[in-house]
Amino acid sequence: MRAAGTLAKECISLYPNSTAIVFDLPEVVESLKKDPVFSQESWMTFQTGDFFKDPVPEADLYILARILHSWNDEKCIQLLTKLHKACKPGGGVLVVELVLDEDKCGPPEAHLHSMLMLLHSKGKERTSSEYQALFTAAGFKEMQLKKGTLYDTLMGRK
Repeated sequence: MRAAGTLAKECISLYPNSTAIVFDLPEVVESLKKDPVFSQESWMTFQTGDFFKDPVPEADLYILARILHSWNDEKCIQLLTKLHKACKPGGGVLVVELVLDEDKCGPPEAHLHSMLMLLHSKGKERTSSEYQALFTAAGFKEMQLKKGTLYDTLMGRK
């Protein structure tokens, strides 16, 4: 359950003048509030909600770590469009996912995750161009991809 708080804490360590809002389902937020690692942090606030049903807080940057692979394209566009509308001008969205090679031949970890997503949800791992199409449909521009050791990051700007 610490994933959301851990990523926020790491981001703040890199950008100490920033603040973070952890927006997640009530059970996740309640768990983080009780965790002494996060409960006393002045730079972190918590907001409960379902990002498909509830309003999202206005922000400069939204980070979706291992979220979009759980959903079909329609739901991804719905979520990204909602974030685009709430995003401050000049802000953006940062997506952390396993990104398939354009020829869909690798990396092997992405294929394994894609099979798991197929079994457990209607989601899938995607290529960079498939993410570009989702970002464009939602109104984001200038998508950039940075390959990582395991996970990759994709950034889209408003």
